[in-house]
Amino acid sequence: MSDFTSEFWNFYVAGIVLIAIIGCAVFLWSQGGATYTIGKTTGHAWDETLEEYNNPLPKWWSWLFYITVVFSLGYLVYFPGLGKFPGIGGWTSHNQLEAEKQVAPNFEKYLSEDIPALAANSAALDSGKRLFQTYCIQCHATDGKGNNTKGFPNLTDNDWLYGGEPTQVEESIREGRNGVMTAHDYLETTVGAGTITDLANYVRSFTQSDFDRASANRGRTAYARDDVDCKTCHGVDLKGSLAQGEDYRALGAPNLTDDVWLYGSSQKTVEETITKGRVNQMPTWGKFLGEDKVHLLAAYVYSLSHK
Repeated sequence: MSDFTSEFWNFYVAGIVLIAIIGCAVFLWSQGGATYTIGKTTGHAWDETLEEYNNPLPKWWSWLFYITVVFSLGYLVYFPGLGKFPGIGGWTSHNQLEAEKQVAPNFEKYLSEDIPALAANSAALDSGKRLFQTYCIQCHATDGKGNNTKGFPNLTDNDWLYGGEPTQVEESIREGRNGVMTAHDYLETTVGAGTITDLANYVRSFTQSDFDRASANRGRTAYARDDVDCKTCHGVDLKGSLAQGEDYRALGAPNLTDDVWLYGSSQKTVEETITKGRVNQMPTWGKFLGEDKVHLLAAYVYSLSHK
């Protein structure tokens, strides 16, 4: 913002920011003085019976919005944001870059050590844990066991889709992963009605007790068919792509016999997976974090399943 070629743009940006914040405050104040008829609707309706009532916001909710307005003004006083005003805190992106340069040697010193050695180094694990808490807990939770939302793998159970060797874990973090389970809804017409139900029962028969045995037997026959196309990814023995060797590892097809379920093991969920397929993505972190941080982060992730 300090590179404005004209003072006009400085005031223009600062003006827009202030007008937006003050406008929010004025709007909140005006709503506080509005009249309402409790229980009266606005006349809008959705989904036939869902009506919008014309009720005031609870006072505690309004005050929360007022607090955000005050916080915004305080933030703009301390940090840059009003045109070229630098803020009284003296923060700049240049200072942040300098700080990152100062801590860079702390990560680089671990780059020459192999991952199992780092996984046994308490100082390295402390640094790796901080990286994990900054970049990974949104999906994998603070303990590495995955969030409640389905689709985020547990990193502590030593069950890996793309390999759990040190170099493979590092590769997953550096390069990211794109997991795709193709939709098989066409099986209901090409093979026969009920095929998906039968396949789901067959898959669940390895680890679950509440399956239909007759349906599972039909599913075993369907699974073995070449035109059903399950064996290509999951293997003849259903143990997944890792069990089929390095050439298949990139597929990331899970072992269907080990009672580890990324989306759930109920009959309904497994049928949904077969019918609609699944698409899951692990972001690429290599360019963003750099080789040294990826290496340290891989050591921490590796340690979670090798305690």
